[in-house]
Amino acid sequence: MNESALLSNYLLIGGLLFALGAAGFVVRRNMIVIFLCCEMMLQGVSITLIGFGRFHNFDWGGQMLVIFIIAIAACEAAIALAMILMLFQKSGTLDMTFWQDLREPGRPAFRDDRLPEESVEDRVWPSLTPAGVEPAEDLEEQLHRSRV
Repeated sequence: MNESALLSNYLLIGGLLFALGAAGFVVRRNMIVIFLCCEMMLQGVSITLIGFGRFHNFDWGGQMLVIFIIAIAACEAAIALAMILMLFQKSGTLDMTFWQDLREPGRPAFRDDRLPEESVEDRVWPSLTPAGVEPAEDLEEQLHRSRV
């Protein structure tokens, strides 16, 4: 396989991992998922660094940075586990909004506005013509109206 094509594959996979991790980090509120998304972003960067190291005639700089990233990820996982256990022990939930009690004085509390529930009467479901029953309108008339 051509080296530039191999590099583009490494960069594509690394970029996809990083983008998925960043999207999950921004969207989710569960602490475990947030830290897993952070790990996914680090792995995307690691794959990118390894791809660049291979592209530049097996330069060991990228591989050494990946080893440091793995060490940092292990430390982050230990700290995250301690924080998650502490939060769960204190609150009984893993929702990040519980930590708003730790905010600076004078800062407003986070409000999560829930969407109102939709009542059953408000829903309008489409219905199909029962099998074996002729529709009220002719198909040719429907086609003629859609063309006009």
